Amino acid sequence: MPTLPWTTPHPVPAHAPAVVMASRFEVRSLADVPRFFLKSLAAWRQVNSAPGVYGASLVARPLKRTFYTLSAWQDRDAVYAYARAEPHRGIMKDLRSTMRGSTFTFWETTTDALPLSWDEAHRRLAEQAARDAAEEAGRGRD
Repeated sequence: MPTLPWTTPHPVPAHAPAVVMASRFEVRSLADVPRFFLKSLAAWRQVNSAPGVYGASLVARPLKRTFYTLSAWQDRDAVYAYARAEPHRGIMKDLRSTMRGSTFTFWETTTDALPLSWDEAHRRLAEQAARDAAEEAGRGRD
């Protein structure tokens, strides 16, 4: 399981609030894995220069066609600015057709809790995926 360990690209203020974002991406086929992985490395390079990022990590499970991200930010505006900026914006658009599914979850913490735990991120992603599935099932009954 290739992992890019927690990286702190900028000095992090002590005792400051932080917004955490965790994501899970699953591609449709094994043939999509190399392309997704290479694109994710470009996004990773962007994270390291993004304003407002406190830290980030990436886990790739290529044989399961699944990728996870975990990052901490100054606020949601910083997260969204990163997502709207290139190359991330173009990567999202370019990879849309290869995606089987994705899950995103956010929570708040403080910089004193960094670096973040992957166990906590996986737990929160599983809870969010269950909420998303229940919501989708509810829409199907309408």
